[in-house]
Amino acid sequence: MSAKRTEEERVICQNRKARFEYELGDRYEAGLVLLGTEVKSLRMGKANLVDAYAKIEHGEAFLVGAHISPYVNAAYGNHDPQRRRKLLLRKKEIGKLLGKVQERGHSLVPLRLYFKNGRVKAELALAKGKKLHDKRQSMKEADSRRELGRALKDLGR
Repeated sequence: MSAKRTEEERVICQNRKARFEYELGDRYEAGLVLLGTEVKSLRMGKANLVDAYAKIEHGEAFLVGAHISPYVNAAYGNHDPQRRRKLLLRKKEIGKLLGKVQERGHSLVPLRLYFKNGRVKAELALAKGKKLHDKRQSMKEADSRRELGRALKDLGR
C-alpha cells in the first residue's frame, strides 16, 4: 500500500510591497537551487523579498536580490546572503516568460517563498508597474474596505 502524500505548504516570507507596486498577472511556481545553510536559515524564517526580482539570462532564470540571512549555527562555509539563486522552471515556461518580459513594462516579481512537501518553492508573478494615480486608487480602496469592516464589526455588537 502506498501512502498518499498531502500537499503541505508553509509560507516562509511574502513580498507585500509587490502587490502595491505592481499589477500582477500570470503566476508561476518555481523551485530554487539552494545550499544547505540557506535551507536551514529558511526553516527559521530568515528571508526577505523586498527588493528581489527574477531575471532570465542564457535560457536560465535567476532570483536576484533576495536576502536569506546566514545560518547562525554554521561553523564555516556559510552562504552569501545576497547571492543569485537559480530558479527551476521548464524550458517552455522560460521561453514564454522571456517573450513577455521583453515586452515594454513587464517584469518578473517573486511574491512569496514557501515550503511544499519539504522543498523550497518561489511564487513568481508577471507584473506591470503601477502609475502613481493607480497606487492612490489602491490605497483608497483599502481604506474603504477597512472602514466597511469596522462598521460591520460595530454593527454586530
